[in-house]
Amino acid sequence: MHHRAPAPSRRTLLTVTAAAAAAAVTGVSTPAHADQDHRLRRIIDRMSLEEKVGQLFVMRVYGHSATAPDQADIDANLQEIGVRTAAELVERYHVGGVIYFTWAHNTRDPQQIAELSNGIQQAALAQPTPVPVLISTDQEHGIVCRVGEPATLVPGAMALGAGGSHADARKAAQIAGAELAAVGIRQNYAPVADVNVNPANPVIGVRSFGSDPAAVAGLVAAQVKGYQRAGVAATSKHFPGHGDTAVDSHYGLPTITHTRAQWAELDAPPFRSAVAAGIDSIMTAHIVVPALDPSEDPATLSRPILTGILREQLGYDGVVVTDSLAMEGVRTKYGDDRVPVLALKAGVDQLLNPPKLDVAWNAVLKAVRDGELTEDRLDESILRILRLKSKLGLFRNAYVSRAGVERVVGTAAHLAQADRIAETTTTLLVNEGEFLPLSPTSHGSVLVVGADPASPSGTTGPPTTTLATALGELGFTATAISTGITPTAARIEEAVAAAAGKDVVVVGTYNVTASSPQRTLVARLVATGVPVVTIAIRNPYDVARIAGQRATLAAYSWTDVELRAAVRVLAGRARPRGRLPVPVQSADDPAKVLYPVGHGLSYR
Repeated sequence: MHHRAPAPSRRTLLTVTAAAAAAAVTGVSTPAHADQDHRLRRIIDRMSLEEKVGQLFVMRVYGHSATAPDQADIDANLQEIGVRTAAELVERYHVGGVIYFTWAHNTRDPQQIAELSNGIQQAALAQPTPVPVLISTDQEHGIVCRVGEPATLVPGAMALGAGGSHADARKAAQIAGAELAAVGIRQNYAPVADVNVNPANPVIGVRSFGSDPAAVAGLVAAQVKGYQRAGVAATSKHFPGHGDTAVDSHYGLPTITHTRAQWAELDAPPFRSAVAAGIDSIMTAHIVVPALDPSEDPATLSRPILTGILREQLGYDGVVVTDSLAMEGVRTKYGDDRVPVLALKAGVDQLLNPPKLDVAWNAVLKAVRDGELTEDRLDESILRILRLKSKLGLFRNAYVSRAGVERVVGTAAHLAQADRIAETTTTLLVNEGEFLPLSPTSHGSVLVVGADPASPSGTTGPPTTTLATALGELGFTATAISTGITPTAARIEEAVAAAAGKDVVVVGTYNVTASSPQRTLVARLVATGVPVVTIAIRNPYDVARIAGQRATLAAYSWTDVELRAAVRVLAGRARPRGRLPVPVQSADDPAKVLYPVGHGLSYR
């Protein structure tokens, strides 16, 4: 799939140098594993202490280019990291990994991403000990995506949970993985292995496959196989399980009150499944689980959890990566200089995205020089990281090509598969009097209103426009009004006025709460007498907070692929096949289940 990009003689020279340094990482002999480890240890032995410390870090960097980013990105890099470019980051800190973000301007378009990746690898292979960089991102699909159109966007985890097909989950990951690998991203922080048993969870929600541990475990294993067959390291997260929390660990430190027995029953199965499937990396959670570690350190810094349970009890010997060290959850108890050292002592291999790289990097260096960490401890983690880089073929060829991007990313076949899979996920929750499917002859005039959250990848939507356009393509006359996540009284009046004379109103709802003005919007539209259909464009739990609608669909995400599939179901071009992977409880009485796991209506 990958061919070395056309390059000046300097890059060819660097590649030859790298091949000489690590040539035979790919050599096969018996026993192959021992032979490979011997060769990788020789590379480690050539590293300075500073290079070793660098290998443990995965860092963000601003800019679309490794050597010539925009001035604003140079300024941001100087302010936050003390370097101008990604190439300087690699040269100064010898980082073993780089993480791409949309907001860091790393992911404009596939060819640009591929060039950025090649530029980073060129810088890495020019170092005294040439070692390729492992480039990563959060491409969960659904509501968390960094690489957008024209790349293929496939349904996210809870949508796949609603589809219930291991084959589709594996295929979605294989498509996603192939496209990531084509642009040089070889470690993906997916699939999420958290079991979402708490509807109030503010950070996981539809990023989880569902609330049933066995179902989640099966889908996690399927996605691990799909990503890794495509040449991308999968990463299940967030160990030991972030599903039952009402606190977002980006902003605070959640505590999970599960007993050890409950943890084993609810949280552990998907991680066991990932390990059994041969997962390449596992990400830690910034959560406290007193039953697993009474010290109440966050799991990221907990030796009883990471070494005692993950390594020793679950038998995992792959790469352990922290969740972002810039998140508040890991910073509440210890300073930024202690966190990376404690994470390594706990059993972590990769230190992801510290707020201040110089502070974290120098703290690890000092801990080794002071004897708090041994160089052998660093070598143990570096060996795991290099094994993974070797498995991914990065020592053979770290580069990607323009032709490879054209051949793989956003192909008609991939897009068609994404559409097909999405159609199996849309869930029909309510259909009073068999109001759906709609027909252009009986309900041809449609008003679309609702929330227009920003695209997860910056390249799709807005949702109301996407829904209206898709309806128009199927023969309806559709008008869109963006009323927002918190519609004002004036915007609600505008929507009510626009509903006059329409045959049906479609409302896109987004995380409706008890006090949400979205409830007022729906109630006022229902009161007009025009039939109302709601589409939950994120959490399916919205259906418990609204009343009076003739029908409700759950789409699980607001990316175009899932919204277009919902419209095809709405119009009867596809039949609803999704089944709830989580229970929807009554808003007034959480003990009462309105729609159980497995609920999903069909058309006759």
